[in-house]
This record gives sequence, structure tokens and C-alpha cells, in this order.
Amino acid sequence: MKSIFQIFLTISLVVLASCQPSQKEQKPMQNTHNLSAKEILNKPDYLAISYGGYRTKTRNTQPTLNQLKDDLKIMHAMGIRILRTYNVRLPHAANVLKAIDELKKEDVNFEMYVMLGAWIDCKNAWTEMPLNHNEESEYNQAEIMRAVELANTYPDIVKIIAVGNEAMVKWATAYFVQPHIILKWVKYLQNLKKEGKINQDVWITSSDNFASWGGGAAEYHTPELNELINSVDYLSIHTYPMHDTHYNPVFWGILSKEKKLSNTEKLDKVMNRSLSYAISQYDSVVSYMQSQGLKKPVHIGETGWASVSSGFYGEHGSKATDEYKQALYYHKIREWATQNKIKCFYFEAFDEPWKDAHNPTGSENFFGLFTVEGKAKYALWDAVDHKVFEGLTRDGNEITKTYKGKMTDLLLDVSMPPVKNEITVNH
Repeated sequence: MKSIFQIFLTISLVVLASCQPSQKEQKPMQNTHNLSAKEILNKPDYLAISYGGYRTKTRNTQPTLNQLKDDLKIMHAMGIRILRTYNVRLPHAANVLKAIDELKKEDVNFEMYVMLGAWIDCKNAWTEMPLNHNEESEYNQAEIMRAVELANTYPDIVKIIAVGNEAMVKWATAYFVQPHIILKWVKYLQNLKKEGKINQDVWITSSDNFASWGGGAAEYHTPELNELINSVDYLSIHTYPMHDTHYNPVFWGILSKEKKLSNTEKLDKVMNRSLSYAISQYDSVVSYMQSQGLKKPVHIGETGWASVSSGFYGEHGSKATDEYKQALYYHKIREWATQNKIKCFYFEAFDEPWKDAHNPTGSENFFGLFTVEGKAKYALWDAVDHKVFEGLTRDGNEITKTYKGKMTDLLLDVSMPPVKNEITVNH
């Protein structure tokens, strides 16, 4: 025989159940994250990053949708809210957008936006035929059209279209174009916005080396560049102090007066000068723009620091590359950018071995904050300690620290930069 309490409890549960909508009646929560490019770029706490996600030595092996989702969850956990892709010719960018779209539908709290890159080449780029940097590749139009299609398919995700990647800088000898070609496509996209054929909240830019944006030699200072600056919604500039530890090491090395400091103090000062060098390149673009009477927002489309190099930047070169220096640069550039409300698309999220496939220890393969296997490099050890990545995996691997978290082992791979007056540059 049931007690009075049992009878009351049964009645209460029945009443409670009757007040809940049935499974058929319940509507899934809608993901309402849909900010404009201007809003995203002005949010200091919305971190940005460059993302490829390729696991092998060739881009013929595209990351699967599940692999992309693994990576997106990892980046989301570390505060990334906008990522950058580089071309739409390959399936990668479309698959990234599809993966984000599916994650947003699965989780109302998942928020991620994309700076969609459209790759631009000169005529005869990547062929045996003579290059013509004043004319463009016949593939450029299809690249732009595909970018427009993806932007319209995923208007809640694609917030920026970048016309070209380091496409104007003259050391990109295999494919660079003159500014009038970039200008042509920027104007085309801006006109589509005016006609309502692209969302007006999408911002159009080109992502290029600081020199190409007027911060370099006078050869870049052309009327076409000024018109381009006036036509984009903002300037996306690249700065790489790590490369200049070899090519222009004016800031690199330990000062004679710093010899008596501890190694950690020496490295902190060296990396502070590296940060200052990057800031000076950013400032050089702003100064040129202002000297032309122009005013546009300027953000960092790329900057980064490799953790390994068997070449110019390793132990037989400038001694710039290891996880310790990478971590110092990462945190310093992030802090500066956040304080100054500058969006910094850090390069990059994960190591990508296809970048220098014929040289397994080439620096281009090691710009990631994570290894290919998903180990967090020193820059993210604190995040691992705080269980930021708990429950997340990459290709089935839990997110653990490199060097098994042993600082003494990591420090064995740290080379001290040379004393400044002892630096020799070998080209």
C-alpha cells in the first residue's frame, strides 16, 4: 500500500510531465551569432587565427569533415572566433564552412566566423611559360566567383573576403601581380555589395606584406596602391620578424650590456625587440596611408614564429626557432594587439607538413601552436593546465603538452641568439 507521500509524488510527476512539450513539439534552439565584420574586428576578446588543418605532406589529402570539426572545437576552446582560409579552388574552404555550419546547428554556443581568401596569380604562374606580372591568371575570375558563391551560401559565417595572399609583394616572384589587378577585383566585390549581391556587412580587403601596403620601398608607392587603399574596407598586413632574424637582423641578438643577465631575461629582451620590430612595420603602413590623406582600419592578417628550423633560423643560423621563443612572441603580439584593438590573425593553428614537404625540418612546417598529432606547444601549456581542451581530441589523440610537459627537456632545445656585434649574415 502506497504512502500519502508516494501518491503525492506520483501525481506531481504526472502534472510536471504534462506541462512539458512533447519531443515533436520541442523546437531546437537557434544559433543567433551573426555579427558584422566591423563588429568582429572591433572585439578584442574575439581571437583570430590562420587555419589549414592539413595532416600530410600533400594537399591532395584533404582533411575530412570530422577532422575539421575536431580542429574547430579545439580552436573555439582557446577563444578563436574568426579564422582565415587562403583559397577556394580546393575543397578545403567550402568544407570548413560546412563544418562550422553543422557545429552551429549542433551547439547554440558555438560561434565562428571566416575570413575567406581568394587566391590571385599573375599570368602563367606555376607554369614553364614566361611570367607576366602585369596580367592576371585566367583562373582568378573563377576563384572570385567561387568566393562570392560561398559568401552567399554561408552569410552568417563568411564576414571578410581577402583578394589575394601576398599577391603584390615583389619577392613572391612565382606569382605576384601589380596592384591594378587586385584593385580590379576589390572594386568588383564592392560593386556587388552595392547591388545587394553580397551582404553589405562583408568587408573586402587584400592580405599582403607590410611593404606592399606602402610600408616598404618607394617602388610600391603608386597611384594604383593609393586607389586600392581607398577601395578596401580595411588593410590586412603581414609582418614576420622571425624571417628578418636572417634577412634584416637589425633588431636581433643580445646586446653587449645584457651579457650578464640570466638566459630568460636575455630572451625576454630579445623578443621584446622582435615585437617592437613588428610594431614598426605596422606603423610604417599607417604612416604611409596617413601621408596620402587616407584613413582605413589596419589589422594584422598574418604574423607568427616557427618552433623548428634546419635552415636560416635554426641552431646553424639566427638561432630564432624553438618553442620557448615562439611562446614569447605569441603572447607578446597577442597582448599588444588586444590592448590596441588590432585584430591579429596569428599564423597558425596547427603544423602543416605540406608547406615544405621535401624538407621535413623546414621552418614552414612548424608555425603551428599545435603539432600535427595535436600536442600543444609551450605557448599553450597553461591552457592545458587549465583544462581548456578537456574532452577534445585531434585524430583521436588527447590534447597533451609537447615534451611531456617537462620544461627541462624543452630548454635543451633553446639556442641563445648571438651577441649583436658578433652577428654575421650568410645569404
